Amino acid sequence: MPRKTAAPAGRRHLVTMEAAADYLGVHPLTIRRRIAAGRLKAYRLGPRTIRVDLADVEALLQPVATASGDADV
Repeated sequence: MPRKTAAPAGRRHLVTMEAAADYLGVHPLTIRRRIAAGRLKAYRLGPRTIRVDLADVEALLQPVATASGDADV
């Protein structure tokens, strides 16, 4: 039987700051700044291990409005 790869509902999909930056196409420092500003929640797993939830990273994305006022999808 194939193994499911998606996380069950309610579970976090934690990724490194570098992976989050790569996902968004930004520099890792941008992710650090969002965390410092309180716009992105981070989870400390150890003294030097920090992860962010991929759902929180996706929540940073906002649609861009077009000239007609509709969000461009």
